[in-house]
Amino acid sequence: MDRDWPSVSVIMPVRDEERHLADAVAGVLAQAYPGELELILAVGPSRDRTAQVAADLARDDARIRLVDNPAGMTPAALNAGLAAARHGVIVRVDGHGILSDGYVRRAVEVLEETGAANVGGIMHAEGTTHFERAVARAYGSKLGLGGGRFHVGGPAGPADTVYLGVFRREVLDRLGGFDEHFVRAQDWELNYRIRAAGERVWFTPDLTVTYRPRPNLKALARQFLRTGQWRREVVRAYPETASTRYLAAPAVVLAVGAGSGAGIAAAAGAPGWLALGWLAPAGYAAGVMLGGLAIGRGLPVRARGWMPTVLATIHLSWGVGFLTGARVRRGEWDVQQGDG
Repeated sequence: MDRDWPSVSVIMPVRDEERHLADAVAGVLAQAYPGELELILAVGPSRDRTAQVAADLARDDARIRLVDNPAGMTPAALNAGLAAARHGVIVRVDGHGILSDGYVRRAVEVLEETGAANVGGIMHAEGTTHFERAVARAYGSKLGLGGGRFHVGGPAGPADTVYLGVFRREVLDRLGGFDEHFVRAQDWELNYRIRAAGERVWFTPDLTVTYRPRPNLKALARQFLRTGQWRREVVRAYPETASTRYLAAPAVVLAVGAGSGAGIAAAAGAPGWLALGWLAPAGYAAGVMLGGLAIGRGLPVRARGWMPTVLATIHLSWGVGFLTGARVRRGEWDVQQGDG
């Protein structure tokens, strides 16, 4: 189709991404977008060879530019990339995400068709180990992350938030970019400000980004502890955004904790009726066991066996994080952002 395609800047925050960075970059450079495209890698201080991998990739392709992110935090990386970007359409990608074929072209089309300020699609979690496959299945289920369209799919239309995002640059500039206070959940917070400014955030299932889940239980618990902490910070800043989806996990933690405390007290000599408190943790355990087996259908036996533990880790870590709140320490950052 003969037409002028707007030039695009892709911004990718990277830190500790030696394992996935080359694949993520290849997914951008293979887009075959009809217009001009540049890729900006905002490189933070890493504990692995990420900086060297990024430098090698930039040396081999003139479309790649590097910017420093000494603070190491995702919103700082995004703002550094935005300041260096030369074009009017901004595509956010993470260093462990792989864009689907035609992602950039279709995103630009949807921006123009809808007049939206930001469009995004589905976070398609895909694991390689049995544990990662269980996490990926939990991500794509309502029992795991609450059923947001960018996790489980759904019809195109206006949305509160989307995964990553493709933005009109002038809206980002007008709103001051990403709020660097929000070490996590900066995408949700920005989308809230976009909507508050009278602009539109648009979800379309036409866009898919492959996401690599955490590789072990400790990393998964840490991820969702921080996610819960920063969701609490979003609610603190914008109380009207509290929803059943965000409050369900802390409610579960309180119920399980109170029930267990009552049961322990009964065993220690308190009134016997307090032993009924054990029904809360027992009921929750039964729920995640049955639910995990149900949503794990079709997975290998070992992956399916991980499902109840994965679900409980997601729920309880998120809930504890939400109840305790965020404690910001300068330089503390987890590169795998964009969890919604």
